[in-house]
Amino acid sequence: MSGEQRGAEKITDVVLVGGGIMSATLGSLLRELQPDWTIEVFERLKDTAMESSHVSNNAGTGHSAYCELNYTTERADGTIDISKALKVNESFEVSRQYWSHLVEKGCFSSPQEFITSVPHISFVRGARDVAFLKKRHEALCRHPLFEGMEYTEDHKQMAEWMPLVMAGRECGETVAATRSLQGTDVNFGALTHGLFAFMQRSEKVRLRTRHEVLTLRRGQGGLWELKVKDLHTGEVFPVRARRVFLGAGGRALTLLLKSGIPEGRGYGGFPVSGMWLYCSNREVIEKHHAKVYGKAQVGTPPMSVPHLDTRRMAGQKALLFGPYAGFSTRFLKTGSYLDLPLSVRPGNFVPLLMSAGTNFGLVRYLIQQVLQSPRDRFRALEEYYPEAQSRDWSLRVAGQRVQIIHKDPKTGTYLQFGTEVVHSADGTLSALLGASPGASTSVAISLELLERCYPAFFRSGPWPERLAGMVPTFGKSLPEDPELCRKVRRSTSEVLGLPR
Repeated sequence: MSGEQRGAEKITDVVLVGGGIMSATLGSLLRELQPDWTIEVFERLKDTAMESSHVSNNAGTGHSAYCELNYTTERADGTIDISKALKVNESFEVSRQYWSHLVEKGCFSSPQEFITSVPHISFVRGARDVAFLKKRHEALCRHPLFEGMEYTEDHKQMAEWMPLVMAGRECGETVAATRSLQGTDVNFGALTHGLFAFMQRSEKVRLRTRHEVLTLRRGQGGLWELKVKDLHTGEVFPVRARRVFLGAGGRALTLLLKSGIPEGRGYGGFPVSGMWLYCSNREVIEKHHAKVYGKAQVGTPPMSVPHLDTRRMAGQKALLFGPYAGFSTRFLKTGSYLDLPLSVRPGNFVPLLMSAGTNFGLVRYLIQQVLQSPRDRFRALEEYYPEAQSRDWSLRVAGQRVQIIHKDPKTGTYLQFGTEVVHSADGTLSALLGASPGASTSVAISLELLERCYPAFFRSGPWPERLAGMVPTFGKSLPEDPELCRKVRRSTSEVLGLPR
């Protein structure tokens, strides 16, 4: 039977493009919410979680705004805006609830396969940044989501929290730090593999690796018609689907533009690659147990936030410093150098042009990063680890990110940092664009997407009860209900083996 015949015989309920954490999360939710639906997943590489979801291609922070200072900004009047921090933290709590549900269902032999406890620390230097951090701490601690966060300007205390950072530092230097013991390190690669394994327990779910979606267009009856290439054999065959989700990292933008939906017009992308310094000295690695995040320099983008980072990789503790940025015209680490030029269309030419003209800080930063010498990179590490030895560290290339370029009607800005979901008007096509904190907030994003695409299912039928079993606080506000927040956090911490 030919591929054309095979694809034309049936209509798939949902097609997921991409084998990363977003497709895995959305697919696993759908498997439980609507077990009779057919789901097809297409991944162009030989395995899932090989791009941005791979453990070495992301920060693994479990973004919760404990240590990431870019989620809190200082207003003109000197007060601290913590609205984004509250949203990110609450979204991560939603992810924790769903992961706890899966652990209780036996989807993982142990939660430590993908999540471990690692303190999250913010570290700043200089009177101005110390004053900012103190105000930030005071503002966050008023909310139950950030209860227990500690603040100190005491060198001795900080030496206990992060000995590598404080060793060899001038005793009179003005520094400060906050610490949250609720912080985690998440191996999104392992989590993705576990979610896909869970999905494939159902005969209604089919994962096909080494399959690339070439084109997609709206067909008769509102169905989506995709052309898929089997990279094993070279065969191209059609797939018809009721709904399509593009979660293919940087390639999601390419496919969104090919879809032709009006909602995708005007979107462009700016690719940025990442690099880490990896520590090879086990003695040094064992001395540090924290994710220590600093403050980005004035005029540099959020992606430049430096951090000295404890990770769990390949079954053992690791220590990284970065990120260092680079530039490539690829939209994926394994993509094509033509990705960027081929993404330029009449509809997004102006946003691309305006972005290039208004983001001199980013352009300057990237040029500086590309031209950095090994010594320059090492100096950046020494600012956070004064006694670092160059022989203990080596440079490795991490993942590729595509920042969104699209005019924001509220701010008028073009280049946007973060995660955005673009939907067709009828909700039959959705595309996830952008980068951090997507993986950490994948469950909240997926639930919002499903509610947008299937509003009737959220109001009646079996979905509301099933959702309550998977995410007990769905539809409720944790910041507005301190007792519920504490109760849920205690419960998920117990299941996931994390501090309460």
